[in-house]
Amino acid sequence: MSDSDDALLRTKTRALFLDRDGVINHDTGYVHRIADFTFLSGIFELVSAAKAAGYLVIIVTNQAGIGRGLYTAADFHELMDWVGRQFRENGGAIDGVYYCPNHPVHGVGRFRVDCPNRKPQPGMIYQAANDHNIDLARSILVGDKSTDIAAGRAAGISKCILLSLGEEADKGPDTIRDLRDVISLL
Repeated sequence: MSDSDDALLRTKTRALFLDRDGVINHDTGYVHRIADFTFLSGIFELVSAAKAAGYLVIIVTNQAGIGRGLYTAADFHELMDWVGRQFRENGGAIDGVYYCPNHPVHGVGRFRVDCPNRKPQPGMIYQAANDHNIDLARSILVGDKSTDIAAGRAAGISKCILLSLGEEADKGPDTIRDLRDVISLL
């Protein structure tokens, strides 16, 4: 590795990648209104701790509800602007939001496409890494579905954590039941 390659690696930052529905908020199905958005316990503490530890915080979320015609991209952006304000008011900040409105089967019109950005594909993660100069090998992803974990692993994220809140919660080594458990990994 040349000195310039080594310097570039040192300037890359770490990121905490978060899925939205099921990690940031309770997933009640196609959440797109403020009135239906309920933050999960521990999310504000996790984001605040990540920022204090020097991590960027990036949301990567499939939003097939847009592609299905259930709500618009404008609805999504309005909600995410509000979500961003809530994080800033609670000691944290979101550095980027990446979403994929497409669905290969249920998308309508131009949204019916097998897109490289739709998790489990890593496209959104790669785009965020490019936009923010992120070192994926030193980053963390938290998701609530196997597709989230698959996308993180495909992108080369070193720590992919599954948040499992159900009664039959998976108890594997990379599974947590409380978002605050991720703080010790930062």
